[in-house]
Amino acid sequence: MSIRCHVPVLGAALVLSNAIARAEPDQVRTPDQIRTLGTVTVLGGRPTSLPTEIPTTIEGVTGEEVQQRINATDSEDALKYFPSLLVRKRYIGDFDHAVLGTRASGTNNSARSLVYADGILLSNLLGNSQTFTPRWGMVTPEEIERVDVLYGPFSAAYSGNSVGAVVDYVTRMPTKFEAHMRASSFGEDFGMYGTHDGFTGWQGSTSLGDRNGAWSWWLSYNRLDSDGHPITFANRLLSAGIAGNGGVPVTGAVPGRNPKNQDWLILGATGQIDTVQDHAKAKLAYDFSPTLRASYTLGWWRNELTRNSDSYLRDAAGNPVYSGNINVDGRQYSLLPADFAPNRGAIEHLMHGLSIKSNTQGAWDWEVAASLYDFAQDISRSPVVALPAANSGGAGRITDQNGTGWNTLALKATWRPGLPVGAAAGNSASAHVVEFGYQRDDFKLRTLVSNTDNWINGGAGSRFSEFRGETMLQSVYAQDTWRFAADWRTTLGIRLENWQAFDGGLADATTPAGQLRSFAERNENSASPKFAIAYQVAPLWELKASVGRAVRNPTVSELYQGTISTDVIVNNDPDLQPEKSWTGELTAQRELANGLLRSTLFHEDTRDALYSQTNVTVTPAITSIQNVDHIRTSGVELAYQANDVGIAGFSLSGSVTYARSKIVQNDNFPASVGKWQPRVPEWRANLLATYEMGDKWTYTLGARYSGRQYNTLDNSDPNGFTYTGTSSFFVADVRVRYKVSERITASLGIDNLNNEEYWAFHPYTQRTFSAELGMDF
Repeated sequence: MSIRCHVPVLGAALVLSNAIARAEPDQVRTPDQIRTLGTVTVLGGRPTSLPTEIPTTIEGVTGEEVQQRINATDSEDALKYFPSLLVRKRYIGDFDHAVLGTRASGTNNSARSLVYADGILLSNLLGNSQTFTPRWGMVTPEEIERVDVLYGPFSAAYSGNSVGAVVDYVTRMPTKFEAHMRASSFGEDFGMYGTHDGFTGWQGSTSLGDRNGAWSWWLSYNRLDSDGHPITFANRLLSAGIAGNGGVPVTGAVPGRNPKNQDWLILGATGQIDTVQDHAKAKLAYDFSPTLRASYTLGWWRNELTRNSDSYLRDAAGNPVYSGNINVDGRQYSLLPADFAPNRGAIEHLMHGLSIKSNTQGAWDWEVAASLYDFAQDISRSPVVALPAANSGGAGRITDQNGTGWNTLALKATWRPGLPVGAAAGNSASAHVVEFGYQRDDFKLRTLVSNTDNWINGGAGSRFSEFRGETMLQSVYAQDTWRFAADWRTTLGIRLENWQAFDGGLADATTPAGQLRSFAERNENSASPKFAIAYQVAPLWELKASVGRAVRNPTVSELYQGTISTDVIVNNDPDLQPEKSWTGELTAQRELANGLLRSTLFHEDTRDALYSQTNVTVTPAITSIQNVDHIRTSGVELAYQANDVGIAGFSLSGSVTYARSKIVQNDNFPASVGKWQPRVPEWRANLLATYEMGDKWTYTLGARYSGRQYNTLDNSDPNGFTYTGTSSFFVADVRVRYKVSERITASLGIDNLNNEEYWAFHPYTQRTFSAELGMDF
């Protein structure tokens, strides 16, 4: 395997280096963060979605730490070593399946966490599955200032989608002129089934920013070109073959066992994705005063992709076989065009964010923020004819999501009673900090599938199917953090929500043109109380307890589901209930001379969890999104971080999590009762050790472990180490960073050093090498 060196990108970096070599070197900036009794106060007027007072566990990492210690090719890599978190990233540039898993939520529950960048919602709450991934591509690793994670639904400032975690990216906003260049290459040695090949790619980025008087600005551009390994595999159960001599005799099928330990044949690799992604961002801020700032962000992301297929099957002449009847060792099977179907996509998304925020830390502060995420173009093309004929075109289908997106509006205020208006910033004399606000979130999904006479470049023809729907969540909230004694602080909050679902419709090829079959509308109210208390036991010891209710409403794709039969929508539950969770945690935290040690007991009790399952109590059985009556999760999380451990320059952080997550009641599918919740492992752990040798070299060793998991509610898939299985894993990562000069750094890294073969339905990356050159001015 070889790693490509992209001379144009590196050359451009060297040109910029020579052009501004006389610029003053930038100084390393430390985060403006103060931790007191579980509180994080964000200073300096930077945009953030986090409330001023945080009544629960929070973990964070700075952008400088990410660059020094983590092989970060995508923004979600910044979360790689956070306690109890896992991002299901299958390959570099994974844009449609990289879902975040948390303490009590698996990587198939995308709607049970919230991801923000500078207060702009990146979570795709149009659905709740692997295909509704947060829009990680709207943030690049090099622009990260810091990342903070709140665990659990303990702040009234967030909807019930915060039941797992809230992730907030704060990106760079300069205080003086700065310029940055990054160029990297990476390569993976991949060997699985009948595929043994190297998959490589590169990434380049540049960014500029400055502050002039009251104005500050930031411009950045990033391009990623990644050839991912295959992620899906055509297969047939051995028992499905018909004994005899029928079909074309072929060789190359790879025998194995599926997750249920049934014998099957792997016939070829599909879903080998070549993706070219462009990301550009412009940010502008104006300070009306030292405590009042207006900010605007424009983000643009484009993705051109192809999904390729490779048949392992060969006929007697050695030609690949993609379709027709085949014979493998005396058994006949039929290949369908969909078994090896290629695919092409063209995606262009736009993101807008506007906010006006005061930050006096006096009697009153307020914020007005609005955002828009628009699927300006989202086209997917696939054939209905088999390879190799499909390589030349032919009939196919076009899936168009134009009109899809979401918008948000937030009005927030903070009141510190007892402080005079205009009190000095940072004044903390008030015993109360009251936060309240109004939020409106609107999500719109539009999907049109059309027939076309040429799947590669033909236009849209007659309608094959159509789907639409919209949800709106309006909320008011208030919470009061009260320091009622010198060593005590409590937070009491309430969130009131009105959820509406409307404009739902479905059509198939038999539906008259211009018409859709309509779904019933929904309008419901809910209340979510929050409570937290913290006690400073001793100068270095702190105890915290939190409890909160979360109501996670059905998404558009969960609620407006079903099929059309005899001109009527069937397999749809118009009374699908929202998930309702009570979550609690108890934390003991000890400050060390050079770090922090934390132990957290957590418990989550969820009613009416939303899952795709089969209702076996009706005839015929129905598979759809349904409510699982009761899931209970209990566990403990230990986290440690410290600098200068033993020797100067050596830092260590790590965590261990135990979670017992079981299905307690499920009337529609009794076989699942007593079984583990899918994709929530019993054990998980990580470790990150970094040694800074002088001011030039930084060495990092990381390790990640996750225990056994299941994909199915009834745990009928015990074999996780196969395609469509979900396995345990242990992987090690290394990174070496060298500071060539004040402005130039070079890094080498290896992810999955031990070349672990592990799965989350699809295979994760195997051993991957990376090299990076960075320049900062």
